[in-house]
Amino acid sequence: MLLHALLLFLVINPSASYEIAFNYTSFHGANLSLNGVSEITPSGALQVTNRSQQVFGHAFYPNLLQLKNSSSGNAFSFSTAFVFVISLPIVTAAGGLAFVISPSTKLEGCRSQEFLGLFGLTGNGDPKNQVFAVEFDPYKNIDLEDIDDNHVGIDLNSLRSNVSTSAAYYTTKDHKTSKHSINLKSGDPILVWIEYDGIEKLLNVTLSPIQIAGRTSQPLISSKIDLSPILQEFMYVGFSASTGEFTSFYCILEWSFAINGRARDLDLSHLPLYPKPKSSRGISMAHKIEIILSSIVLAMATISGIVYVAKRKKDKETVKEWELEYGPHRFSYKELCDATKNFREDGLVGSGGFSKVYRGVMPDSGMQIAVKCEANNSEEGLRGFVSEISTIGRLRHRNLLPLLGWCKRKTELFIVYEYMPYGSLDKHLFDESTPILSWEQRYHILKGVASALFYLHEQWEHVVVHRDVKASNILLDTDMNSRLGDFGLARLCDHGTNMHTTHVVGSLGYLAPEVSCTGNYTTYSDVFSYGIVLLEVSCGRRPVDMRRLPEEIILVDWVRKCFSKGKLLDVADPRLNGAFVAEDMAMVLTLGLLCSHRMPGARPSMRQVWHYLDGDIPFPNTLPNDIVVNMNENHDCFQALSDEFSMRSSVGTEFLLSGGR
Repeated sequence: MLLHALLLFLVINPSASYEIAFNYTSFHGANLSLNGVSEITPSGALQVTNRSQQVFGHAFYPNLLQLKNSSSGNAFSFSTAFVFVISLPIVTAAGGLAFVISPSTKLEGCRSQEFLGLFGLTGNGDPKNQVFAVEFDPYKNIDLEDIDDNHVGIDLNSLRSNVSTSAAYYTTKDHKTSKHSINLKSGDPILVWIEYDGIEKLLNVTLSPIQIAGRTSQPLISSKIDLSPILQEFMYVGFSASTGEFTSFYCILEWSFAINGRARDLDLSHLPLYPKPKSSRGISMAHKIEIILSSIVLAMATISGIVYVAKRKKDKETVKEWELEYGPHRFSYKELCDATKNFREDGLVGSGGFSKVYRGVMPDSGMQIAVKCEANNSEEGLRGFVSEISTIGRLRHRNLLPLLGWCKRKTELFIVYEYMPYGSLDKHLFDESTPILSWEQRYHILKGVASALFYLHEQWEHVVVHRDVKASNILLDTDMNSRLGDFGLARLCDHGTNMHTTHVVGSLGYLAPEVSCTGNYTTYSDVFSYGIVLLEVSCGRRPVDMRRLPEEIILVDWVRKCFSKGKLLDVADPRLNGAFVAEDMAMVLTLGLLCSHRMPGARPSMRQVWHYLDGDIPFPNTLPNDIVVNMNENHDCFQALSDEFSMRSSVGTEFLLSGGR
C-alpha cells in the first residue's frame, strides 16, 4: 500500500524554509514520472531497468521540490532512505544505478552503458548540467577513472566522481568498529541513507544489508561538499539506471525522502518481490560435471517425451514449446468463467477476425481484466496464440498492453490482459458517443505509440516487428496513455536481419506497399503503418473510406495532394475547431507523410520519429522531392492493392473499414 505523506510549507524558522516529506512502502499506484524502460512491477517494486541490453530508465517524484530559498541562496538540508537491488543474470555487469537530483525529469542526451542514463558523450562534465547524483556502480570504467567494479561515488555534473570508495558498511561491537565489504551485484537488498546538512555543508552516504536493524555506526562516505552551486531552487528527485552489453535488473523496493528533516525509517518486513539471480557459487567441478550429465539425460528424456506427445496432439506440443520459453500465469478456465460471468454477452467489449474480447473482474482481487478468446482449431490460430504470448509476455514497456496470463481449453484459447477502460483509439476517433480527443491528448497518445515502437525495434534484446500497427490496436488507460496491443501477428528477428514470409498479413490501409510485393517485413513496415496512424489521428479520418470523394478515398494520397498545394492544415480534423498549435499539426502531418513514403529507405526510423515528437532533435527543413508523389503513381504493386480495395468494397464497406484479424 502506498503511504504518501506530503507536508507543504511548514515554516520552521524566520528564513521561511520549509519541510516536505514523502514515503513509499510500495510503488503500487505511485504517480511517478517514468522514462525509458522504467516501470512498476505487479509486486509493487520500482524496476528502473529490465533485462534488455543497452537501455536506460528514469523514475522521478512527479513534483518539483524546493531545495533552496532562492536561486542564489544556500541549499537546504535533505535526507533520503531507500532499498535497492541489483540482480544480474550473469556475473558481469555494465551500467549502474544512481540517486539523482536533477532540474528536469528528461535528462537530455543521456546514454546507457557506463553513463547510467544521466549524461551523454558531450554532456558529461558540463557545469550547466546542475545534476547531483550518488552512484552505485557494479562496473569499472577506466575512462571514467572508476576505482573498481563495486563502488559508491558522489557525482557533481559528471560521472567522474568527486568522491568514491568501494562498497562497504560498518558495525560496532564492544566499542570496536569493523568495516565489512558489501557486494552491490549480489542480488540481495541493500539499504541506503543519504543525508546532506545544508548548514555544515556535509554529505553522508551510508550502506547496510537489510539484516542489520537501524542505521550503522559510521557512514561509508562523509564529505564536505557545498551543493548550493549545483542545486537550483526547484528540482526533481529520483533514480536513474542503465544497462550495457549485459542485462541487469535495477530495482527500488522502498523509498522515503525529506527536506529539512529526517527521512522516515523504512519498513523492511514487507518488501515487494524482485528478480533474483541464479547463483553458481560454491559448486565444485565434480558437482558441475554431475549436473551436466544429469542435464543431458534429462534433456534426452524430455525430447523423447516431446516427440511422443507431438505424435498424439500437435497443438499441445506447440504450447509446451512456448511454455519452455516463457511461462506467465496460467489461469484456470473456471477462474475466467467466474471473472466474466460465464462470458456473458453484456460483457463483450470487442470482436473481430478470429477473436472476441470480454471484460471481467477477478473475484478475489477485484482487478479488472480483458479476456481475449479465440475458438480456433487451425494451425494458424494456434500459431498466432503462441506468438502473442511468447512475444508480449517477455516485453516490458509502459506503452505496451500488460499481459496478465493465459488459458487453453481444448480448442479454445484465452489471453488475459489488464483492462483498459477507455477502449481503443479508433473508438475515440470515430464513435460519436465518445468525447472528442483534444490535440494535446492526441499528441500524447502518438508519442506513447512511438515510444513503444522504438522499444520494440531497437531497445529490446531482439527486433520485434509488430506487423499490425493500427488505431484499433492502440488502447487507452484512465490517464489517456496509449498501450500498443495485439501481438498475434508479431515476429521476432535478430538485430541487423530482415524478416521474409510468403504470407502477407496486416490490415488494409495500414499495409506498407513493399510488403504486398516482396513479402519482406522490416521495422520500416511498422513505420509506414505508424505514419498512417499519424495522419488518421490528425485528420480524424480512416485510412480508406469508400464514402468519400474519389480523390479523398485513400487518406495518405489526399494529404499529399493538400501538401503539394500548400494547404496542409486544411486536412486537420474539423472537430478540433482549430484548437491546436499550427506548427505541431504541420509537423505531425508532414511526419506522417514521411513515415508513409512509398520507398522504405526514405522513411525515418522510430528512433528518429520519437525524438522529433519529443522535441529532442529539430524536424528537417528539407524533405524528399517525391514526398508529394501519390502511392498509386509509378508503383505497380499499389495498383494491385487498389484493385483489392475495389473488390472488397463490393462485399461491404463495413468489412473494409474494420480491417484487422
